[in-house]
Amino acid sequence: MSKNPPLPHAEVLCGHIHSDNEHCGHTLSDADFMRYSRQVLLPEVGEAGQLQLVDASVVIIGLGGLGQLAAQYLACAGIGRLTLIDMDKVEVSNLPRQLLFNDADIGLNKARVAKQKLNGIAPHCTVTAYETAFNAATSAYHLADILQIKQQGKRVLVLDCTDNFATRQAINRSCIEAALPLVSASIAAFSGQLFAVDQMQFPSGGCYHCIFPAQTRVSQSCSTQGVLGPSVGVMASMQSLVAMKLLLNMDRCDESKSALLGRFWRFDAKSLSWTAATLTRDPHCDVCGPKEVRSSSDKLSKL
Repeated sequence: MSKNPPLPHAEVLCGHIHSDNEHCGHTLSDADFMRYSRQVLLPEVGEAGQLQLVDASVVIIGLGGLGQLAAQYLACAGIGRLTLIDMDKVEVSNLPRQLLFNDADIGLNKARVAKQKLNGIAPHCTVTAYETAFNAATSAYHLADILQIKQQGKRVLVLDCTDNFATRQAINRSCIEAALPLVSASIAAFSGQLFAVDQMQFPSGGCYHCIFPAQTRVSQSCSTQGVLGPSVGVMASMQSLVAMKLLLNMDRCDESKSALLGRFWRFDAKSLSWTAATLTRDPHCDVCGPKEVRSSSDKLSKL
């Protein structure tokens, strides 16, 4: 992906960019031990895992119901750098489920407000805000920083928290082309979905386009179907959890088995139930194919 010139109407609010050696020490400070003690106590995390989180970078696209909560979880968990992308402004109808915002924020850009508030609740996290839309024309511009960080060998991840089908297709294609891990979540009415793809670690799992080809007709969204705030919170929490487990390398996947990659979860908020299916690459996918496809013996299973 080539880097586009700066967008004329894009305002970028950048915090301090860490140097290559910053946060790369072998120990946590006493203050960080206290702050992240409940995470460090987990043997799957420990001090080494917490240092991995501190050194990690995550791009969150969409600061609505999913994105604003995922941003809080990840920033407060010790993620070192967040990039927030959203062109939308806070509306009164957002407030019942987008709890980072309040009435005083109505009319202000969501990414800008989220950055300002995250600076207060997670001051050790460097936050960059882009007040512009993510699409095929702007993707290289938006992802330029995280691609540079990836080239340094650091852990990176993208969260798709949008509710626009065209934008989700653009995010998926950009992540496939740049070999960036992607965690995607969405919910409309009482139906949520969640999956993670990583073409470098688990290519046979396919991508978003394999599940929902570009020609798919999609009519459901929060704005057209409605949604309950706690249902959005469930999906945002699970999306954040999957992201942290991937950044901590807790999946430990191989090409024959993975707990996170190549899995598609559905959440039924009415029955409080989850179902999961194994994802396979579409050999005719315009985005990630054609490559080897997993065995068709994988079948739908209950969690």
